[in-house]
Amino acid sequence: MGVVDRVRQKYKMMERYKEVHFISILYIDVLEITMGTTVLTIILMLTYFWGNAQTSIGEVGQMPKELLENSGHIFYNGSLVSLNDSGNEPILYVLDTLTMQVTRKVSVLNGTNIDWEDLAQDDAFIYVADIGNYSGIRTDLSIYKISKDDFNSGDEVTAETIHFSYGDQKDYIDNGKSDWDAEALTVYNDQLLLFTKQWISEGTVVYSIPKEAGNHVAEKVASYATNGLVAGATYDEQQNDLLLIAYSSTLEPFVLRSRDITGTSIFGDTVERIPLGIGSAQAEAITTVGPQRYFIGTEQFERQELGIYLDPMLYAIQFKVDNGTIDEMENEEDDPSIGYDDDRLLIYGSYNLGKLQYDLVSNKPILARAVFDTSGKMVQFTLGADIKNTVLDETYLEPGVYYLTIYLGDKVLSKAFMAH
Repeated sequence: MGVVDRVRQKYKMMERYKEVHFISILYIDVLEITMGTTVLTIILMLTYFWGNAQTSIGEVGQMPKELLENSGHIFYNGSLVSLNDSGNEPILYVLDTLTMQVTRKVSVLNGTNIDWEDLAQDDAFIYVADIGNYSGIRTDLSIYKISKDDFNSGDEVTAETIHFSYGDQKDYIDNGKSDWDAEALTVYNDQLLLFTKQWISEGTVVYSIPKEAGNHVAEKVASYATNGLVAGATYDEQQNDLLLIAYSSTLEPFVLRSRDITGTSIFGDTVERIPLGIGSAQAEAITTVGPQRYFIGTEQFERQELGIYLDPMLYAIQFKVDNGTIDEMENEEDDPSIGYDDDRLLIYGSYNLGKLQYDLVSNKPILARAVFDTSGKMVQFTLGADIKNTVLDETYLEPGVYYLTIYLGDKVLSKAFMAH
């Protein structure tokens, strides 16, 4: 079997589990290619993970002063896009997660930040959720719909507006805190899913809202007893998982992960409650960054009378998934019923030379290339137009595990590699 065939065979087995991108076991395949009298030894590092589900979380950095009250995130074009909540300017902030500095501000000219709480996105649009409703008396709930083309091309945008009300809300009397507050929004297929923040019941109700501008009635589709306050949502399309960020009444943040959701079963048989273990924090935002990897934002929290002050922070959380055993993977090797995406990424390299090569099999345009460390912090970023070759120089990296991420027109590919 030739070198290329051997590489593709090993890669094919690894690609069967598209969610596997973090190293648990390092598989090393030494290939010797005889070229005349020269023997070239190539070390191929292919990674697999199996075993019990595990979670790791790391600190990316402290939020800059412009985002002390960050409340919603999306990860777009290699950067974090964020907003502040009620009373702040109608501005979207683009954050470089390597330097933790704001690199760009985009004003929504026809927007008013009554109580902006979350961000969501699909292929063509960014959605800004003006849905905060602590007292449950708002009759002007709205979602701003911004063209990504407009967002990319200027620092000012004009948005379409999606107006909505809750079909089952009958009472608009101010009794203080209510169950009609909402801070979480995500895109699921052709609809927007909104999650309420029930201050009294400490649960959440899920509503479906069309993505088209106009006046709509939000349709109730599910509910769940969270035993906490839901503050953000993200749908991981690749995994078909829904993740909610929430916190308890004592500011202990946790993630709820609902696996393999459907339109009629948002909270199915498998809903995991995952404590973050970062101490007290008012966690407000969550977004999908890459395969099984997410950013979580906390806002500044201060209670002078109690002497409490919490900095606004950005964290990265990574899940590792049970995929069976290596024997099961080998037995499935020749199963003709298993299909593969056309877009594939393979990393290989020469031993101890400080260089890695990658092969990208795709006909799609490359928007950008990035390298992340295990905390989710971006350590290198290159726009597609500036990518000159497929060589990665690892000499500037500390020894450890990193993740090469390629941003295509409609998806993100990511692979782990080891820097020596």
